[in-house]
Amino acid sequence: MAAAKQTPISGEELAQRVAILRRFRELLVQQRERFSRYLITLEKQQAVIETGSSGELAEYIEQEQQIITDILSIQKVIDPLEEMYNAAIPVSSAGDVPALKTALKELKEQVAVRSAHNRELLSARMDVIRSEIIEMRNNPLANAARSTYGQSGTASLIDIEG
Repeated sequence: MAAAKQTPISGEELAQRVAILRRFRELLVQQRERFSRYLITLEKQQAVIETGSSGELAEYIEQEQQIITDILSIQKVIDPLEEMYNAAIPVSSAGDVPALKTALKELKEQVAVRSAHNRELLSARMDVIRSEIIEMRNNPLANAARSTYGQSGTASLIDIEG
């Protein structure tokens, strides 16, 4: 078999390929960092769900939403750049891009698993809180206290002779 004859590429085309490769690699690194940050946020969020601090949980949910927005916005740039990269760069000269893509894929999978786990924990926590609320509503002592003190929670009778 005769090897396919490669035509030399121009300096301009080479510069364009190098620019595409660098930008694509840079975006993949940024995306990997965002997914790593997201994974850390999800781990902290899990701890907060388990302890039940609603204020902290709200903060982590806000952080999570911001990270997801960042991830989606950079993905909008990565997708067309990847198409350009695949069209312009021969597979043999890919460098560390395949390793970056593999690491990014693994992080995405870890994030998906952790996120699903957190949703399950949060759902279970909400079920416990709902049960506690129902139990409090059905508690005869709590109902008696409400009727004795009125709905506002202040005393309706005051013993001034004491």
